[in-house]
Amino acid sequence: MLDTRRMELLRTVVRTGSIRAAADNLGYTPSAISQQLAVLEREAGVALLAKEGRGVAPTAAGRLVAERAEAISAILAETGKDLAALQAGLVGRWRIRFFATAGAAIVPPAVAAFRREHPEVRLEPCVSPDPLREVVDDDADMAIVAVYDGELEVPPGLTATHLLDDPLRVVLPKGHRLARSRVVDLAELADEEWIELQGCAGQLARICAAAGFSPKIAVRADDFLTAQGFVAAGLGVRLAPALGLSTGAGADVVARRLRRPESIRRLYVVVREPVADHAVAHRMLELLRDAVGAG
Repeated sequence: MLDTRRMELLRTVVRTGSIRAAADNLGYTPSAISQQLAVLEREAGVALLAKEGRGVAPTAAGRLVAERAEAISAILAETGKDLAALQAGLVGRWRIRFFATAGAAIVPPAVAAFRREHPEVRLEPCVSPDPLREVVDDDADMAIVAVYDGELEVPPGLTATHLLDDPLRVVLPKGHRLARSRVVDLAELADEEWIELQGCAGQLARICAAAGFSPKIAVRADDFLTAQGFVAAGLGVRLAPALGLSTGAGADVVARRLRRPESIRRLYVVVREPVADHAVAHRMLELLRDAVGAG
Protein backbone atom coordinates (compact mmCIF):
# COMPACT_ATOMS: atom_id res chain seq x y z
CA MET A 1 0.00 0.00 0.00
CA LEU A 2 1.30 3.42 -0.93
CA ASP A 3 1.89 5.93 1.84
CA THR A 4 -0.21 9.05 1.26
CA ARG A 5 2.42 11.37 2.77
CA ARG A 6 5.06 10.11 0.34
CA MET A 7 2.54 10.41 -2.50
CA GLU A 8 2.11 14.06 -1.56
CA LEU A 9 5.92 14.52 -1.65
CA LEU A 10 5.95 13.08 -5.16
CA ARG A 11 3.15 15.43 -6.22
CA THR A 12 5.20 18.41 -5.02
CA VAL A 13 8.29 17.20 -6.88
CA VAL A 14 6.25 16.76 -10.09
CA ARG A 15 4.70 20.20 -9.68
CA THR A 16 8.00 22.01 -9.00
CA GLY A 17 10.07 20.02 -11.51
CA SER A 18 12.98 19.09 -9.18
CA ILE A 19 13.72 17.49 -5.84
CA ARG A 20 15.64 20.58 -4.67
CA ALA A 21 12.76 22.92 -5.50
CA ALA A 22 10.37 20.60 -3.69
CA ALA A 23 12.71 20.52 -0.68
CA ASP A 24 12.84 24.31 -0.58
CA ASN A 25 9.08 24.45 -0.89
CA LEU A 26 8.42 21.98 1.92
CA GLY A 27 11.31 22.85 4.24
CA TYR A 28 13.05 19.46 3.93
CA THR A 29 16.53 18.56 2.75
CA PRO A 30 16.85 17.16 -0.78
CA SER A 31 18.32 13.93 0.62
CA ALA A 32 15.34 13.43 2.93
CA ILE A 33 12.92 13.74 0.03
CA SER A 34 15.05 11.43 -2.14
CA GLN A 35 15.00 8.79 0.60
CA GLN A 36 11.19 9.01 0.93
CA LEU A 37 10.72 8.81 -2.82
CA ALA A 38 12.95 5.73 -2.96
CA VAL A 39 10.70 4.06 -0.38
CA LEU A 40 7.61 5.09 -2.39
CA GLU A 41 9.07 3.53 -5.55
CA ARG A 42 9.69 0.27 -3.64
CA GLU A 43 6.06 0.37 -2.46
CA ALA A 44 4.86 1.01 -6.01
CA GLY A 45 7.20 -1.58 -7.55
CA VAL A 46 7.89 0.70 -10.50
CA ALA A 47 9.99 3.79 -11.26
CA LEU A 48 8.13 7.02 -10.62
CA LEU A 49 10.71 9.62 -11.66
CA ALA A 50 13.30 9.91 -14.41
CA LYS A 51 16.15 12.42 -14.74
CA GLU A 52 15.48 15.24 -17.17
CA GLY A 53 18.22 17.84 -17.57
CA ARG A 54 18.99 19.25 -14.15
CA GLY A 55 15.64 18.17 -12.78
CA VAL A 56 13.34 15.19 -12.86
CA ALA A 57 10.19 14.28 -14.75
CA PRO A 58 7.47 11.79 -13.81
CA THR A 59 7.18 8.49 -15.57
CA ALA A 60 3.70 7.39 -16.63
CA ALA A 61 3.39 5.65 -13.25
CA GLY A 62 4.66 8.78 -11.49
CA ARG A 63 2.05 10.95 -13.20
CA LEU A 64 -0.64 8.50 -12.15
CA VAL A 65 0.49 8.50 -8.51
CA ALA A 66 0.80 12.31 -8.47
CA GLU A 67 -2.72 12.71 -9.89
CA ARG A 68 -4.13 10.27 -7.31
CA ALA A 69 -2.27 12.16 -4.58
CA GLU A 70 -4.01 15.36 -5.67
CA ALA A 71 -7.40 13.63 -5.60
CA ILE A 72 -6.70 12.16 -2.16
CA SER A 73 -5.63 15.57 -0.88
CA ALA A 74 -8.93 17.07 -2.09
CA ILE A 75 -10.92 14.28 -0.45
CA LEU A 76 -9.06 14.72 2.84
CA ALA A 77 -9.66 18.48 2.76
CA GLU A 78 -13.37 17.99 2.10
CA THR A 79 -13.56 15.35 4.83
CA GLY A 80 -11.95 17.73 7.29
CA LYS A 81 -14.47 20.42 6.37
CA ASP A 82 -17.38 18.01 6.82
CA LEU A 83 -16.03 16.79 10.16
CA ALA A 84 -15.71 20.38 11.38
CA ALA A 85 -19.32 20.98 10.34
CA LEU A 86 -20.46 17.86 12.17
CA GLN A 87 -18.53 18.92 15.25
CA ALA A 88 -20.36 22.24 15.09
CA GLY A 89 -23.66 20.38 14.79
CA LEU A 90 -24.23 21.05 11.09
CA VAL A 91 -25.33 17.85 9.38
CA GLY A 92 -24.98 17.32 5.66
CA ARG A 93 -28.71 16.75 5.14
CA TRP A 94 -31.78 17.95 7.02
CA ARG A 95 -35.24 16.58 6.24
CA ILE A 96 -38.18 18.74 7.33
CA ARG A 97 -41.84 17.81 6.84
CA PHE A 98 -44.96 19.94 7.28
CA PHE A 99 -48.63 20.29 6.35
CA ALA A 100 -49.78 22.48 3.47
CA THR A 101 -50.70 25.72 5.28
CA ALA A 102 -47.38 25.71 7.16
CA GLY A 103 -45.69 25.17 3.83
CA ALA A 104 -47.41 28.23 2.42
CA ALA A 105 -46.90 30.65 5.31
CA ILE A 106 -44.03 29.61 7.60
CA VAL A 107 -41.54 27.26 5.97
CA PRO A 108 -40.47 29.15 2.80
CA PRO A 109 -38.87 32.19 4.51
CA ALA A 110 -37.19 29.95 7.10
CA VAL A 111 -35.75 27.61 4.45
CA ALA A 112 -34.62 30.53 2.28
CA ALA A 113 -32.83 32.20 5.20
CA PHE A 114 -31.15 28.95 6.27
CA ARG A 115 -29.92 28.20 2.76
CA ARG A 116 -28.36 31.65 2.53
CA GLU A 117 -26.54 31.07 5.82
CA HIS A 118 -25.53 27.41 5.30
CA PRO A 119 -25.43 26.42 1.62
CA GLU A 120 -23.33 23.39 2.60
CA VAL A 121 -26.34 21.78 4.32
CA ARG A 122 -28.79 20.09 1.94
CA LEU A 123 -32.29 20.92 3.17
CA GLU A 124 -35.09 18.61 2.06
CA PRO A 125 -38.42 20.36 2.80
CA CYS A 126 -41.58 18.49 1.81
CA VAL A 127 -45.32 18.67 2.43
CA SER A 128 -46.56 15.48 4.09
CA PRO A 129 -50.01 14.08 4.91
CA ASP A 130 -48.60 12.90 8.25
CA PRO A 131 -45.47 14.87 9.26
CA LEU A 132 -45.32 13.38 12.76
CA ARG A 133 -45.34 9.81 11.47
CA GLU A 134 -42.41 10.57 9.17
CA VAL A 135 -40.29 11.73 12.13
CA VAL A 136 -41.36 8.71 14.21
CA ASP A 137 -40.35 6.41 11.33
CA ASP A 138 -37.00 8.24 10.87
CA ASP A 139 -38.04 9.37 7.39
CA ALA A 140 -37.56 12.99 8.54
CA ASP A 141 -35.49 14.87 11.12
CA MET A 142 -37.95 17.65 11.91
CA ALA A 143 -41.67 18.22 11.41
CA ILE A 144 -44.28 20.89 12.00
CA VAL A 145 -47.40 19.23 13.39
CA ALA A 146 -50.82 20.54 14.38
CA VAL A 147 -53.15 19.59 17.23
CA TYR A 148 -56.72 20.88 17.49
CA ASP A 149 -57.96 22.04 20.93
CA GLY A 150 -55.45 20.09 22.97
CA GLU A 151 -51.82 19.36 23.68
CA LEU A 152 -49.51 17.21 21.60
CA GLU A 153 -48.78 13.73 22.90
CA VAL A 154 -45.08 13.44 22.13
CA PRO A 155 -44.03 9.92 21.07
CA PRO A 156 -40.93 8.41 22.71
CA GLY A 157 -37.64 9.43 21.11
CA LEU A 158 -38.89 12.86 20.01
CA THR A 159 -38.78 16.36 21.43
CA ALA A 160 -41.47 18.97 20.80
CA THR A 161 -41.46 22.77 21.00
CA HIS A 162 -44.62 24.88 20.87
CA LEU A 163 -44.49 27.20 17.85
CA LEU A 164 -47.84 28.94 17.49
CA ASP A 165 -51.47 29.02 18.60
CA ASP A 166 -53.45 29.29 15.36
CA PRO A 167 -57.12 30.23 15.92
CA LEU A 168 -59.80 28.90 13.59
CA ARG A 169 -61.90 31.29 11.53
CA VAL A 170 -65.21 30.78 9.81
CA VAL A 171 -65.02 31.51 6.08
CA LEU A 172 -68.24 32.86 4.56
CA PRO A 173 -69.35 33.96 1.09
CA LYS A 174 -69.09 37.73 0.78
CA GLY A 175 -72.86 38.13 0.62
CA HIS A 176 -73.59 35.90 3.61
CA ARG A 177 -76.03 37.20 6.23
CA LEU A 178 -73.24 37.12 8.86
CA ALA A 179 -70.51 38.58 6.66
CA ARG A 180 -70.74 41.96 8.37
CA SER A 181 -70.32 40.46 11.86
CA ARG A 182 -66.93 40.83 13.50
CA VAL A 183 -67.42 37.67 15.57
CA VAL A 184 -69.69 34.72 14.80
CA ASP A 185 -71.21 32.28 17.29
CA LEU A 186 -70.73 28.81 15.85
CA ALA A 187 -74.32 27.89 16.80
CA GLU A 188 -75.52 30.58 14.35
CA LEU A 189 -74.23 28.33 11.56
CA ALA A 190 -76.11 25.19 12.63
CA ASP A 191 -78.42 25.29 9.60
CA GLU A 192 -75.68 26.04 7.08
CA GLU A 193 -74.18 23.61 4.61
CA TRP A 194 -70.45 23.04 5.08
CA ILE A 195 -67.41 22.65 2.88
CA GLU A 196 -65.05 20.15 4.46
CA LEU A 197 -61.47 19.25 3.68
CA GLN A 198 -60.79 15.57 3.13
CA GLY A 199 -59.29 14.05 6.27
CA CYS A 200 -60.74 16.71 8.60
CA ALA A 201 -64.17 15.18 9.19
CA GLY A 202 -63.45 14.31 12.80
CA GLN A 203 -62.22 17.80 13.60
CA LEU A 204 -65.19 19.60 12.07
CA ALA A 205 -67.73 17.25 13.67
CA ARG A 206 -66.11 17.58 17.09
CA ILE A 207 -65.99 21.39 16.95
CA CYS A 208 -69.61 21.66 15.81
CA ALA A 209 -70.73 19.15 18.45
CA ALA A 210 -69.40 21.53 21.12
CA ALA A 211 -71.87 24.11 19.76
CA GLY A 212 -74.73 21.59 19.84
CA PHE A 213 -75.15 20.53 16.22
CA SER A 214 -73.85 18.17 13.55
CA PRO A 215 -72.59 19.81 10.34
CA LYS A 216 -74.38 19.13 7.06
CA ILE A 217 -71.63 18.48 4.52
CA ALA A 218 -72.26 19.87 1.05
CA VAL A 219 -68.83 19.29 -0.48
CA ARG A 220 -65.64 17.48 0.53
CA ALA A 221 -62.63 19.19 -1.03
CA ASP A 222 -59.08 17.91 -1.46
CA ASP A 223 -57.25 21.18 -0.85
CA PHE A 224 -57.54 24.68 0.56
CA LEU A 225 -58.05 26.51 -2.75
CA THR A 226 -60.79 24.13 -3.88
CA ALA A 227 -62.63 24.54 -0.57
CA GLN A 228 -62.26 28.30 -0.85
CA GLY A 229 -63.73 28.22 -4.34
CA PHE A 230 -66.84 26.37 -3.18
CA VAL A 231 -67.35 28.89 -0.37
CA ALA A 232 -66.95 31.77 -2.83
CA ALA A 233 -69.61 30.17 -5.05
CA GLY A 234 -72.06 30.23 -2.14
CA LEU A 235 -72.25 26.44 -1.76
CA GLY A 236 -71.41 26.45 1.93
CA VAL A 237 -69.25 27.77 4.74
CA ARG A 238 -66.07 26.34 6.19
CA LEU A 239 -63.63 26.52 9.08
CA ALA A 240 -60.02 27.43 8.34
CA PRO A 241 -56.98 28.18 10.52
CA ALA A 242 -55.95 31.82 10.50
CA LEU A 243 -52.50 30.77 9.28
CA GLY A 244 -54.07 29.36 6.13
CA LEU A 245 -55.74 32.72 5.50
CA SER A 246 -52.59 34.76 6.07
CA THR A 247 -52.11 35.42 2.36
CA GLY A 248 -55.69 36.70 2.03
CA ALA A 249 -59.07 35.03 2.24
CA GLY A 250 -59.97 35.95 -1.34
CA ALA A 251 -62.08 38.67 -2.94
CA ASP A 252 -65.35 36.69 -2.79
CA VAL A 253 -65.14 35.41 0.78
CA VAL A 254 -64.67 36.85 4.25
CA ALA A 255 -63.09 35.29 7.36
CA ARG A 256 -64.56 36.02 10.79
CA ARG A 257 -63.55 35.19 14.35
CA LEU A 258 -65.38 32.35 16.09
CA ARG A 259 -66.73 32.12 19.60
CA ARG A 260 -68.61 29.57 21.66
CA PRO A 261 -66.37 27.73 21.05
CA GLU A 262 -63.24 29.63 20.07
CA SER A 263 -61.26 26.78 18.60
CA ILE A 264 -57.45 26.80 18.36
CA ARG A 265 -55.00 24.74 16.37
CA ARG A 266 -51.67 24.43 18.18
CA LEU A 267 -48.52 24.08 16.10
CA TYR A 268 -45.41 22.28 17.33
CA VAL A 269 -41.95 21.66 15.94
CA VAL A 270 -41.01 18.04 16.53
CA VAL A 271 -37.42 16.75 16.23
CA ARG A 272 -35.81 13.35 16.67
CA GLU A 273 -33.88 13.27 19.96
CA PRO A 274 -30.57 12.05 18.40
CA VAL A 275 -30.37 15.26 16.32
CA ALA A 276 -32.26 17.67 18.59
CA ASP A 277 -29.03 19.31 19.81
CA HIS A 278 -27.58 19.81 16.33
CA ALA A 279 -27.02 23.37 15.22
CA VAL A 280 -29.37 22.81 12.26
CA ALA A 281 -32.24 21.98 14.63
CA HIS A 282 -31.64 25.06 16.77
CA ARG A 283 -31.24 27.43 13.83
CA MET A 284 -34.23 26.09 11.91
CA LEU A 285 -36.39 26.50 15.02
CA GLU A 286 -35.19 30.10 15.40
CA LEU A 287 -35.97 30.85 11.77
CA LEU A 288 -39.43 29.26 11.99
CA ARG A 289 -40.15 31.43 15.02
CA ASP A 290 -38.95 34.47 13.07
CA ALA A 291 -41.31 33.53 10.22
CA VAL A 292 -44.22 33.21 12.65
CA GLY A 293 -43.38 36.58 14.19
CA ALA A 294 -43.20 38.25 10.79
CA GLY A 295 -46.51 36.77 9.66
